[in-house]
Amino acid sequence: MPETTSAPTVTDTRFAPVVDRLASEFSGVHHDSTVTRCVDAARHGAEEVTGRATPDLVERIARQHLQVLALAFAERA
Repeated sequence: MPETTSAPTVTDTRFAPVVDRLASEFSGVHHDSTVTRCVDAARHGAEEVTGRATPDLVERIARQHLQVLALAFAERA
């Protein structure tokens, strides 16, 4: 069941296409605000661990987080 919160804007415009792709991929599963938060968290985590955050790396990390969240939501239902 999708969440019903308003979507925050991504803090770094380089990652807006990542948010768009993942929001489309997880449409009906996660609200856009969840996708945005996952992308921002993935960016911060990548920067903290590797010292940089490329859009490709951030997208892969965020996708994994969103998949895990989807599984957790499915188990709760």
